[in-house]
Amino acid sequence: MIIRLSQKLAKKIKVSKLVEKPLDENQYADWSANVFNVGRTQYVILCNTKSMYSCVMYGNGITNDNTFIQRSLSLIREFMEDDGKESVYEQHIIPATRSVTFAKSLNRSVIGSMNELVMAADAVLSDDVAPHSVGTFLNDFLLSAIAADGDHGYGKPKDAFERLTSVGT
Repeated sequence: MIIRLSQKLAKKIKVSKLVEKPLDENQYADWSANVFNVGRTQYVILCNTKSMYSCVMYGNGITNDNTFIQRSLSLIREFMEDDGKESVYEQHIIPATRSVTFAKSLNRSVIGSMNELVMAADAVLSDDVAPHSVGTFLNDFLLSAIAADGDHGYGKPKDAFERLTSVGT
C-alpha cells in the first residue's frame, strides 16, 4: 500500500524521507493524505489517489507514522463499509496493508484536486459538521481531474471510485 503524504503531514508524523513512486498497480491501495486546519481544529484528509474518493478525520493525537496508519486504515474501512464497499476493502485493501510505504505526491493534478477538496471541507467544517459527513459531501464534489467520457469535463469522486470497482484490478 502506498500513502502519499504532503510535506506538512510528513513532518507532523515524523516521516523524514518521502520517495517517488508510480501509481500502485492496485489502485485501491494508493492513497494521498494532507493535514489542514479549520479554526483551531486540525483535520486529515485521505483521498484514493486515482479517484479522489475521500474521507476526513480529526488530526489530534496523530503524532507518529504508526498511529497515522492505524487511524487511516480504520477510517477508510469505516467509510467504505458505510458506502456499501466493504467487500472492496476486504479484497483489495486489506491484503495491501501488509506493507505500507510513504511516498511523495503523485503529480500536480492530485495536489490541485486535494487542495480543492480541502477548501470545500473548510467551508463545510466551519458549520460544525462531523468529519465523516464532510467525506460524504466531498465524494459528491465535482472535480475536473477525474472526469470520464460523458462527464462534461467534471466528475465526482464517488463515481470515479465506482468505475474502479466495476473495472477491478
